[in-house]
Amino acid sequence: MRLSKGFVAVAAAAVTVLGLSACTDSAAPESSVDVEEVADFEDGTTMARLAEAGTITIGTKFDQPLFGLDDGSGVPQGFDAEIGKLVAAKLGIAAGDIEWVETVSANREPFIQNGDVDLVIATYTINDARKEVVSFAGPYYTAGQDLLVLEGNPEGIEGADDLEGKAVCTVSGSTSEANVAEYTTDIIATDTYSNCLEPLRTGAVAAVTTDNVILAGLADQNEGEFEVVGAPFTEEPYGIGLGLDDTDFRMFINDTLQDAEDDGTWDELWEATAGAVLPTPEPPAIDRY
Repeated sequence: MRLSKGFVAVAAAAVTVLGLSACTDSAAPESSVDVEEVADFEDGTTMARLAEAGTITIGTKFDQPLFGLDDGSGVPQGFDAEIGKLVAAKLGIAAGDIEWVETVSANREPFIQNGDVDLVIATYTINDARKEVVSFAGPYYTAGQDLLVLEGNPEGIEGADDLEGKAVCTVSGSTSEANVAEYTTDIIATDTYSNCLEPLRTGAVAAVTTDNVILAGLADQNEGEFEVVGAPFTEEPYGIGLGLDDTDFRMFINDTLQDAEDDGTWDELWEATAGAVLPTPEPPAIDRY
């Protein structure tokens, strides 16, 4: 079922207890994308270098159900991981030849700038400040920041406006940290969103805040403990981070994403991962800046 963006934002935020078999099986789901047998690129491009090497290094989250979750194997599962496999396949690189690097929010720009990774696909919001230091392909999904509270919502939090005077947990270096500062000054910032759950359990914070799809995955993974408020207060376009001004590579990735949207591959990847919990949204328009 495909729904409009506005409805999906609410549906994603409201979900708490649904099946997640596609993302939480012990074995990573097989990518449905065919690997290019002959990937021919112009000499000197990033595409040619990666295709010749036969491997690509991708930074992603390892603690986010639905988008990037590592079960201990070192191979993350989720929609971000499948998008990474999609790009790799178009370079002629099989999923098994991807090197995955755990990348927390604060490390995304440094990992790209230092050459530690070729791409970052990690629920990575595109914004103007980040475009000063890295380039972005996409967006490939649009989320919205929301709030995770204890099951039953004992604090009665109905939206961001109710956060004044309340402690909130989020991740350091994220857009969520900057956004929530408009509503409360009592912010606990950790390195991963999973590290926000214990403070929420103990009452040290009243809410956890980040994008609704991330919160939906955390609520699903911890059935009966938490719920999502369901009042998104931002738009977060997720992009693929790459080296600054690598225009040819950015255009190649944008073309790959567009083809996947047009031929139904995007839908298949979503439904095999996040679609186990969330309805299928309309893919966002590619920003070819």
